Amino acid sequence: MTDIVKRNARAILLDGDELVLIKRTKPGRKPYWVSVGGGVEEDDATIEAALHREVFEELGGKLERAELVHLITDELERGIGVQHIFAARLESMDLAVRTGTEFAKPERGGYEVVRVPFTAEAVRELNLMPPELADFIAANTDAIVSVLDLPIREA
Repeated sequence: MTDIVKRNARAILLDGDELVLIKRTKPGRKPYWVSVGGGVEEDDATIEAALHREVFEELGGKLERAELVHLITDELERGIGVQHIFAARLESMDLAVRTGTEFAKPERGGYEVVRVPFTAEAVRELNLMPPELADFIAANTDAIVSVLDLPIREA
């Protein structure tokens, strides 16, 4: 079995009927869009906890709900990378309190928070990275909404 050497937690983040994304701009490269999220760190209690931390760092945001809906694996030099994709609803956002270190590094380019309609057509029009995520979202918009509309089960 190949070792998992990197994990990410990412959100298909809905606010009402809009998808919240980050538009990345870098010198010499066409703009592209990414979902909110990032690397799971050693001090994250769970992968979902990493997602909540990333949402706060990147958006000053809090999630109302998050449900794991998809995995994307990548072959890396030293093993496998796994991106844990959550469907999530945004409870609140305050960009003035976001804390991600990337915002203090102009050489990393721009990070603009954008909203697009949560439709297959709108997602297909974007250069959303990774392409596997764009394909998954476009093929499953109704299913993603239905997962978030299910009642929360009590443990």
